[in-house]
Amino acid sequence: MIERHFADLADAAARTSASAATIEQWGRRLADVLGSGGRLLACGNGGSAAEAQHLTGEFVGRFLHERRPYSAISLHAETSALTAVLNDYGEQEMFARGVRAHGRRGDVLIALSTSGRSQNVLAAVKSAHEIGMTTWALTGPAPNTLAAICDGAVAVESPSTATVQELHLALVHALCSVFDEVTGVTAGGGR
Repeated sequence: MIERHFADLADAAARTSASAATIEQWGRRLADVLGSGGRLLACGNGGSAAEAQHLTGEFVGRFLHERRPYSAISLHAETSALTAVLNDYGEQEMFARGVRAHGRRGDVLIALSTSGRSQNVLAAVKSAHEIGMTTWALTGPAPNTLAAICDGAVAVESPSTATVQELHLALVHALCSVFDEVTGVTAGGGR
């Protein structure tokens, strides 16, 4: 069983490596946005929420080397606000309302969904477009609605939710690596 999982992971990783140029572009754009005082928002459900929070943690904290913190918010992580929105407005608004509260024109929203069909994630992307944010998606197999409505997407081609999530983490780390390279962060404690 474990051997099959690793074989599937290796196969999906090989296919996903074709998205390296996209991740490179995203890292460069994110360096411009965050470097000029913009913000990164991220959202997802379940395991994708964990990946979203991992992503924003790398920017508020650091990735590999010391650097200044950047504004990055995982929209599910403020539980009091999230549960109030769920109670008062319903599940579909749980991320969209956070986008409208924290997002500004020119900011970036990274939306994660293994299915690409999560209604609350799709609503967040629609809200982000309404205020002029850039939207990127990390999804499972394409075609899917989330990949179709975002400004850019990386779709991991695997029928396994676990494999998709594992590769999303690798993509998160690759994005952080590009960002640090572009912003000149080094082992000696960059910018």
